[in-house]
Amino acid sequence: MKQKAFKYRFYPTPEQETLLRRTIGCTRLVYNRALSERTQAWYERQERVGYIETSAMLTAWKKEEDLQFLNEVSSVPLQQGLRHLQGAFTNFFAGRAKYPNFKKKRNGGSAAFTKAAFKLKDGQVFLAKSTEALPIRWSRQLPEGVEPSTITVRLSPSGRWSVSLLVEVDIEPLPESPNQIGIDLGITSLVALSTGEKVANPKGFKAKRAKLRRVQKALSRKVKGSNNRYKARLKVAKVHEQISDARKDFLHKLTTQLVRENQTIAVEDLAVKNMVKNHKLALAISDASWGELVRQLEYKCDWYGRTFVKIDRWFPSSKRCGHCGHVVEKLPLNIREWDCPKCGTHHDRDVNAAKNILAAGLAVSVCGANVSLDRDSSKEQLRKTRKGKKQKSES
Repeated sequence: MKQKAFKYRFYPTPEQETLLRRTIGCTRLVYNRALSERTQAWYERQERVGYIETSAMLTAWKKEEDLQFLNEVSSVPLQQGLRHLQGAFTNFFAGRAKYPNFKKKRNGGSAAFTKAAFKLKDGQVFLAKSTEALPIRWSRQLPEGVEPSTITVRLSPSGRWSVSLLVEVDIEPLPESPNQIGIDLGITSLVALSTGEKVANPKGFKAKRAKLRRVQKALSRKVKGSNNRYKARLKVAKVHEQISDARKDFLHKLTTQLVRENQTIAVEDLAVKNMVKNHKLALAISDASWGELVRQLEYKCDWYGRTFVKIDRWFPSSKRCGHCGHVVEKLPLNIREWDCPKCGTHHDRDVNAAKNILAAGLAVSVCGANVSLDRDSSKEQLRKTRKGKKQKSES
């Protein structure tokens, strides 16, 4: 059984929207207060505060006179907000994420409802404190016989409402395929495959850049706190949403096609967070969304019974000749094609890298080889090359 989220748009009535906005606002308030208390406890008393302590704080907050409105919404989203904060701290201490940030109203928000706070009846969703069903636009039906474990209501910065239903489903593996591919991620070509095929980068941000610049310029001219500034901010958020939707749609279609057609998929384990520190390439790398592409490939391979392999990021896939294994000393980014100085084979930089990634991925999946050892061998080869050049210059 796999967990799968089904996301839908919905258009709440004015009464529902008022209740949901109040619920999201209270969830944000509790989250920020708990974060402040945990931060203050550590810096002032070197004391660690966990979920149990913040849950007790929430009970005390509800009794305060100026926080009585917390009792007007369901208690489940408030407790879930504290659990999410605990998860954020867990990721921080494990080194997987940065220190948790305070939530802001302009970024929208979300509220999670567990089984105690919602009811699914006759194909309709009823949330706690609400007598009317959510007017969901069912773009696809839920699998028969499933019961959602969590329902999350989200408000985007542009004002769009959506609901996600988390269910456990039995996903049938795809028929076995004889195809195997290596994938080299790039900017001009979003992916280059070991088969020689290249997929162009749609560059969603570039397509909307002029429009985004225009609405952002209009936003900067509005008086802070005015209603016109609020309307202008919504326009900026909608353009960002259009860029994000187009990018995700393209990536989902691409990754689904790759998973359906190939039994084994090998990619590089890229450190995208480090790569975007290069200010000349940061915008292009972020627009390509390599991290999201790899994430989708990984979970879809897990769903449909495919083999997904990540090779070491230090593996010299571009510099290595796919024919004889020779590793060149330097290969600047502006060189897209090159000839091997040892065997003379002509290479397309990206396709050659994809072929090397596939070969390394097969080595990992078949015999458990550690391709990171190639980093040491390539360094040794470079040292020998430099030593040879030094000896020639001295002679």
